[in-house]
Amino acid sequence: MKAINPIRMGGVEVLPLVEGGKGVAVSNGATCGGWASGGGVGTFSAVNADSYDADGNVIRQTYTGRTRRERHEELVAYGIAGGIAQAREAHERAGGQGRIHMNILWEMGGAERVARGILEGAKGLVHGVTCGAGMPYRLADLAREYNVHYYPIISSARAFAALWKRSYNKQRELLGGVVYEDPWLAGGHNGLSNSEDPKRPEDPYPRVLKLRQQMREFGLHDVPIIMAGGVWWLEEWEHWIDSEELGPVAFQFGTRPLLTQESPISEEWKTRLLQLKEGDVLLQPFSPTGFYSSAVRTDFLNELEARSERQVPFTTEPNEAHTAPLGIGPRKRLVYLKPDDLPRAEGYIAAGFTEALRTPDDTLVFETPAAAREILNDQTDCMGCLSHCRFSNWTQNGPDYSTGKKADPRSFCIQKTLQDIAHGGRLERNLMFSGHNAYRFGTDPFYSNGFVPTAKQLVERIMTGR
Repeated sequence: MKAINPIRMGGVEVLPLVEGGKGVAVSNGATCGGWASGGGVGTFSAVNADSYDADGNVIRQTYTGRTRRERHEELVAYGIAGGIAQAREAHERAGGQGRIHMNILWEMGGAERVARGILEGAKGLVHGVTCGAGMPYRLADLAREYNVHYYPIISSARAFAALWKRSYNKQRELLGGVVYEDPWLAGGHNGLSNSEDPKRPEDPYPRVLKLRQQMREFGLHDVPIIMAGGVWWLEEWEHWIDSEELGPVAFQFGTRPLLTQESPISEEWKTRLLQLKEGDVLLQPFSPTGFYSSAVRTDFLNELEARSERQVPFTTEPNEAHTAPLGIGPRKRLVYLKPDDLPRAEGYIAAGFTEALRTPDDTLVFETPAAAREILNDQTDCMGCLSHCRFSNWTQNGPDYSTGKKADPRSFCIQKTLQDIAHGGRLERNLMFSGHNAYRFGTDPFYSNGFVPTAKQLVERIMTGR
């Protein structure tokens, strides 16, 4: 393997190894500080991070507000307190080594308020802010305000060019790096554009080369590009290392830190990672953010797929195409289907999927009474964890704090499921984010005989190779 040399990032020299941020409450101060102690860049998630009571116990995020806006304020307060707690722990564990970054999602509810609250409450402890899931134009302003470096996450040269021309060109000194997150390989939410096929992955090298060429046009020759998604062993990326064509490159590891001693995920989750097979991670469109995301196929995802398949278009009045009446709801109010769809709908009802839920696309999806009640309860309990949510129709923008669209029952409450799985909830009943290389845990000799490294040991092993 080629020698791996430190690179200059965020004003200092660090190993070109970056921990990928995973929220909710998965990349925390322990994993971040452990990774940084090995000389790399540790990252804690500032997405609804855990805070602790006086005895060091996690404070579960429960909500008492009567309205969505009241619950949203509780969520923001939880996020700030949790982020400060994780920054402090990361700082202590790092022991002055490496760098500490925090990761936020631009589309999370109250993202700017949470980020400012953390940076204010943990001054000097956070060296960089990584941000994706949307177009974070104001990220540079945030970095300037607190004198930290910023690291936008993008999936194309075009996206970075838009950010640069609109905003980042005014704050080039604090641009610490640009994270290229491969939309077909990375875990969690991915930046697939409307012109890209989720079923036809593209080679990341030409896409990253195009990004570097765009950055050079802007005079950003020495700003590192951080490759995220599909990175396991560095020797598999040797043609990227010290490449004059690509310029300075670092590598981000999001999935591998899940299986470390510091990782807060449950033992059941860690065991499941060792059992995954190739193809067990699904790139799917169900997230309430509207983005595609990659997660382990579980009963939870299977049910979301099946729900969308039990779907037919309808109208409230008959027309040339929709002539077949169907009574739905307790009062059996009539809607009209295409004649070919009526037998399908009646079959769903006969199979026990008796509740017809309306979607924003003028379709009906059919669910069991129990599942329909859960959907409606989750929509009612919304705490505004996203800036815009297609599942509940919440938006953080006034005056009515609504997207103006019907709530979409084909999606789910992402805050509920991520909080549950992060705190010991059943794996099959929740969303388990993962990168597509997670199946390699089970075949990698590094993890043989049940060995689970510390985050620092993982950094050391990545540096020395297989």
